[in-house]
Amino acid sequence: MSSFISNVRPDPDQVLLDMAEYVYEYEIDSAEAFKTARLCLMDTLGCGMLALRYPECAKHLGPVVPGTIVPGGVRVPGTSFQLDPVTAAFNIGCMIRWLDYNDTWLAAEWGHPSDNLGGILAAADYQSRKNVSAGKAPLKMRDVLNAMIKAHEIQGVIALENSFNRVGLDHVVLVKVASTAVVTRLLGGTKQEMINAVSNAWVDGQALRTYRHAPNTGSRKSWAAGDATSRAVRLALMALKGEMGYPSALTAPGWGFYDVLFKGKEFKFQRPYGSYVMENVLFKISYPAEFHAQTAVECALQLHPQVRDRLPDIDRIVLSTHESAIRIIDKSGPLHNPADRDHCLQYMVAIGLIYGELTADHYEDGTASDPRIDELREKMVTAEDPRYSADYLDPDKRSIANAIQIFFKDGSQTEKTEVEYPVGHRSRREEGIPLLEQKFTANLATRLPAKQVAEIMELCMDQQALEETPVHEFVDKFGI
Repeated sequence: MSSFISNVRPDPDQVLLDMAEYVYEYEIDSAEAFKTARLCLMDTLGCGMLALRYPECAKHLGPVVPGTIVPGGVRVPGTSFQLDPVTAAFNIGCMIRWLDYNDTWLAAEWGHPSDNLGGILAAADYQSRKNVSAGKAPLKMRDVLNAMIKAHEIQGVIALENSFNRVGLDHVVLVKVASTAVVTRLLGGTKQEMINAVSNAWVDGQALRTYRHAPNTGSRKSWAAGDATSRAVRLALMALKGEMGYPSALTAPGWGFYDVLFKGKEFKFQRPYGSYVMENVLFKISYPAEFHAQTAVECALQLHPQVRDRLPDIDRIVLSTHESAIRIIDKSGPLHNPADRDHCLQYMVAIGLIYGELTADHYEDGTASDPRIDELREKMVTAEDPRYSADYLDPDKRSIANAIQIFFKDGSQTEKTEVEYPVGHRSRREEGIPLLEQKFTANLATRLPAKQVAEIMELCMDQQALEETPVHEFVDKFGI
């Protein structure tokens, strides 16, 4: 007997078509989205500047072969490197994500949409310099902001109803897909070439979440997004050379993404693509900490004055939180490295209670050796508050609530301290923007001289001037 398998090539999957239509045809007309994208650009690059202080990050940067210089190549902010766009995307993406301090999106799937800036900025800088060398007009920073809005939207809208973590896949798959879509257009690709490139992004083997969870939590989680966004640039460049695509990459029976990696389920969509995600994105303003813990750390800092002189007298610490925090960062036992510590709810709360602050340095071995940290961790009890879990997924609230109450050995106790929305939430945007600007200035100052910092700040605070700046001229301002 012979089986009759049709070899008729199907039309592209609707998910691919919708993405292409959005990237190539949809006009972003939201002033709020462009303003927020400007703030996101500042915050994301600032996080990258700060990360350069850490040797474990810096060792990953530069060309694959030491000493390689690419004429007309992409400049990596905060360094003297001049690289091909694929390697530059990895460098920028690695810097951005290293400290877990850039923006966040929380839904059925979580992630960090500004991770896409690694590929976006590398591709835009490359194309801008290429255009200028050919006597053509460079790309402008408005093109970068537009690409950021659309990458945020693709990643975030897919994440609203589709949980990749529940099938064991890491959220950087969405960075790869979103970056591939917008980068193909920035590089001058056609709509069909974008469909081809994105289909290859779905066909790729996808990263497992192994490196984000006990007992294997490690530093790969700090460069995984750089890897994803650089792969996006590679796939886009291949598509521009005529590399074919795979139209039913998602839906092919038995062999497509849905059947192989998503338990046979098709993606669900809560809303069409627009500018919703950028307008509602969460900024990590106060603490370099996994976002599910942001409000817990804020609670800890509020309690610090009451407990700093009574740490030995504490009997137990009750942490009320939401389901996602329990599943991702509720952790007991030894913590082996900074990546392990910044994904431990108890560690971050302990730091806040002991020191009254939380910085990236607190995850390093010097601070982690303080015996008081593990003593407090052993006294912590975590419990899910069903209301917190419900409000976390409510599209009209999207809270990230935590509460802490401390009980002492003498029978006394603190009030239950609760924070529902972190300072980076849209509902606290007015409060957050001045702090975000201060964070950007401080982060720049860790790497660049004062005059350079002042020039960058002046430009970035002017929406129109920034949008009209050629991309390569903007990137050059971050050179050393």
